[in-house]
Amino acid sequence: MIRRVALFFFVLLIQISSLAQNSGIVSGPMLGPVELRDAKVWVEVSPEVKSVSLRYNKKGDLKTVRNISYKGELGNEFSPIQFTIGGLDFNTEYEYKLLINGKATTYGGQFTTKDLWQWRKPVPDFSFLTGSCAYFNQPVYDRFGKPYGGDSSIFESMAKEKAAFMLWLGDNWYTREVDYYSEWGLWYRAHHDRAQPILQNFLKAMPHISTWDDHDYGPNDIGKSYILKEASRKIFINYFCNPSYGENGQGIYTMTSWGDADIFITDDRWFRSEDKWPDSIAGKPNVEKRMFGKEQMEWLKNSLLYSTATFKIIAVGSQVLNPLSPFEKLGHFPVEYEELMNFLKDNKIDGVLFLTGDRHHSEIIKAERPGTYTLYDITVSPFTSGTTMFEGAEKNNPYRVFGIEGKQNYAKLSFSGIRGDRKLSVEFFGIKGNKLGEWNVMEKYLRTPH
Repeated sequence: MIRRVALFFFVLLIQISSLAQNSGIVSGPMLGPVELRDAKVWVEVSPEVKSVSLRYNKKGDLKTVRNISYKGELGNEFSPIQFTIGGLDFNTEYEYKLLINGKATTYGGQFTTKDLWQWRKPVPDFSFLTGSCAYFNQPVYDRFGKPYGGDSSIFESMAKEKAAFMLWLGDNWYTREVDYYSEWGLWYRAHHDRAQPILQNFLKAMPHISTWDDHDYGPNDIGKSYILKEASRKIFINYFCNPSYGENGQGIYTMTSWGDADIFITDDRWFRSEDKWPDSIAGKPNVEKRMFGKEQMEWLKNSLLYSTATFKIIAVGSQVLNPLSPFEKLGHFPVEYEELMNFLKDNKIDGVLFLTGDRHHSEIIKAERPGTYTLYDITVSPFTSGTTMFEGAEKNNPYRVFGIEGKQNYAKLSFSGIRGDRKLSVEFFGIKGNKLGEWNVMEKYLRTPH
């Protein structure tokens, strides 16, 4: 009986995928950033498609129907495209539908533009989802043994959440050995994993913004030496419609803002020195070993100084504050670690928290700082990739204030309360949306003492 049920669902997934292909749509639509007066919509179409357009209107108001025709190149083996819908009204619901070769499809969705609350209303309560490490099994290219990818129905649970947006923290897909040194393979991996049927409802449920880490950038643990980094960046730009992608054609760092939170989305790969370089030389930090790089660090500092947000969240693919981690972390780049910590303290930057992925377990690490407030590193991992347990020096990590091991999970960060007394709550959920735990911190505990 169980085998029959499993076979039924397998056939159903194939049929759903086939219907999508027959419509000319490979994956999507996916919402990108939705702002006060514009919104982005992403979709990938099949090579035989000759034209794509997007029809949108205020929800329920057919008098406001407008069409946008895609003017870019079509007919490629991999054809992800993006639409920007401009001239929208703030705090307004819209609905949209995709047209392929001039014919309306059933593929579409809806979104609500941000509200213009500044100087007019109390700061809004809101939440967003986050997490990292999404592995979809493909046995012909996977390693032997137990499948590394777990239950992907976690994305169905996430699709049901009410959230302002989704922030992907890296390892959003996993390149395999067959992909590492093949530009075609890198395109294929993003194309293949994005097209998974179980992802599709989630992609259109809320706006999506992302950074990357090693596995969706290239081979495991690699940094600036990756010979296909330019191709990898191009693929990332084509498969995520972020607000921007680095500066001067370098990296993918950017930022977004929602309510009273500014989120600085950093790039821990493009500028990264090889991990095997020594952390220190002759007892002094190795000035040549960098993760963010000088250009990105300058951007981050200036952005933090400019920000007036209550919460300033720095998103990084690798952990930042965990001193006991034997794996990738900013602490292995001591020049940059000390530079950033000193900058935050010297300039009295309030409201800073780190949001990280990578580790295949979730935890919250604290870093006490004499003379100023405690910093926290919120790690969320994994969605579907293999899970880990706390071991070695990390087993009873005294810097950990919350932890989840051996379980797939995602997190919801919620911001609430009146101005001047805001609260950040971090809830962790399992595969079926079951709550695994919660941690929170008040705004007042993230302020520099007078």
